[in-house]
Amino acid sequence: MDTTQIIRTVRLTEKANLQAQQHNQYVFEVLPSANKIQIKNAIEALFGKKVIAVNTSNYAGKARRKRTVSAGRAPSWKKAVVTLAAGQTIELA
Repeated sequence: MDTTQIIRTVRLTEKANLQAQQHNQYVFEVLPSANKIQIKNAIEALFGKKVIAVNTSNYAGKARRKRTVSAGRAPSWKKAVVTLAAGQTIELA
């Protein structure tokens, strides 16, 4: 699997910004089939930083409805919280 396929996007939320400032943790949306080792290797290859830990969470897609006729689901996704070594940062914005 290619490293650019594993990391889908960065989650820039208020909570993610606080984690980056206080705990040196960054939040990414990743490929649902990716494991922690693949995520760690992808972050180290893309950004050139030392990764200490990777925590992952799976989120189920919510049921959605458009008007009264069509029912569907929002896509499921996986979140990875990556902790970097002390003194290292990633410029995201």
